[in-house]
Amino acid sequence: MNSPTLFAKTPPLKLFFLAAIPGAVSMLASALYQTIDGVFVGRFLGATAFAAVNLAMPFVIINFSLADLIGVGSAVPISVCLGRKQEEEANNIFTCACLMIVGTGALIGSVLFAIAPLLIRLMGAQGEFAALAVQYLRVYALCSPVTTIVFAMDNYLRICGIIRGSMLLNILMSVLSAVLEFLFLFVFRWGIWGAALATCAGMLICALLALIPFLTRKAQLRFCRPRFRLRMLRQIVACGSPNFLNNIAGRITSILMNAILVRLGGETGVSVYGILMYAEGFIQPLLYGMCDSLQPAVGYNWGAGQLSRVRAIERCCFTASGIVSLLSALVLALLPEPVARLFLADPDPQTLSLAVGALRLFSLTYVTRWFSFATQSYMLAIEEPVPASVISVSTALFFPVLLILLLWPLGLTGIWQNFAGTSVLAALLSAWILKKYRRRLYRPDAS
Repeated sequence: MNSPTLFAKTPPLKLFFLAAIPGAVSMLASALYQTIDGVFVGRFLGATAFAAVNLAMPFVIINFSLADLIGVGSAVPISVCLGRKQEEEANNIFTCACLMIVGTGALIGSVLFAIAPLLIRLMGAQGEFAALAVQYLRVYALCSPVTTIVFAMDNYLRICGIIRGSMLLNILMSVLSAVLEFLFLFVFRWGIWGAALATCAGMLICALLALIPFLTRKAQLRFCRPRFRLRMLRQIVACGSPNFLNNIAGRITSILMNAILVRLGGETGVSVYGILMYAEGFIQPLLYGMCDSLQPAVGYNWGAGQLSRVRAIERCCFTASGIVSLLSALVLALLPEPVARLFLADPDPQTLSLAVGALRLFSLTYVTRWFSFATQSYMLAIEEPVPASVISVSTALFFPVLLILLLWPLGLTGIWQNFAGTSVLAALLSAWILKKYRRRLYRPDAS
């Protein structure tokens, strides 16, 4: 089904199942691989390697976040242009964005490779702990020019209505990465760099496969002679800023948390924090997959002036996000020990007790987290990057840092309570933003 028919004619509830469910499955596959990655590293390479991965991961995500800035930032205006029947402009934005992603990947990858030892040293890591983190980070940095585009291609496939193909590609990427990591770590007995190389190899293969519909001109979007314009660049940056700022701010918070945890709890504290991040890495992609998969449809109908369809689609998004989030909270609250044991091989009682307590406190995050997540996605899809950015930065940086200061007397318990507190504050902020923009969101449809 082509995107105009899918986005403009399909009933909202059916559209949700056609677009959001494959999107959630795609992100679930990615989340499962991230979980498997943590399990493999923890069990095959040991606790120090597991802590090193968690120490390096914020910098890896910062690298990918620049590609995400361009990918998400271009996806919104591309969808709006298609809704307005401006296909030539949509193709130009698509082409320029792809070139920008490869260029920034090469630039930032080079910088990260050069300064990796300094970054890890500044985190307070020493000895084998630091050496392993540098190895892991440098593999991602070297592969950056050819891997960072993979998530942007996922957006472009969905814009073209190739939703099932996008889902299958994400599943393939997760399976390939998991198989290669098992081969590299268990069979070849390679070190921590093999774990990073497995992920990068899976990304590269799937990025090349994703390009095929665009290179063979079988997708609605096509490559053309690029025409870079300042207005277009500003639009991409503005629309991509909420996701970018969320990633950057979130990684700054993670770096701060890790630095505090190295001093408060050593490798054990970093490992427990890593378990929480892996749990989040399983739940958040489900929320992101549903909301992000509906953004092309929301943007298309917003561009076409069909606001009643925009509201109907978003009702489905908010409802589904709430259900998934609350179920996730229930699972984490009831099954903290099995979740912790996934990542801890033969843990001592003290470490296991710390992880179980942390997970129970962390589970409260998802009682309210869904609301700010869906609101941010909504604002971005209708070309309101400023409120989306406010929610993003507040959730990822401002509220957590504020709560670090307020909860400091509680020590590690205050760190674990930080997540739920941030989620409540973000939900209140989102409710205020929705109320503020209510008049614009509920104006009559275009005739």
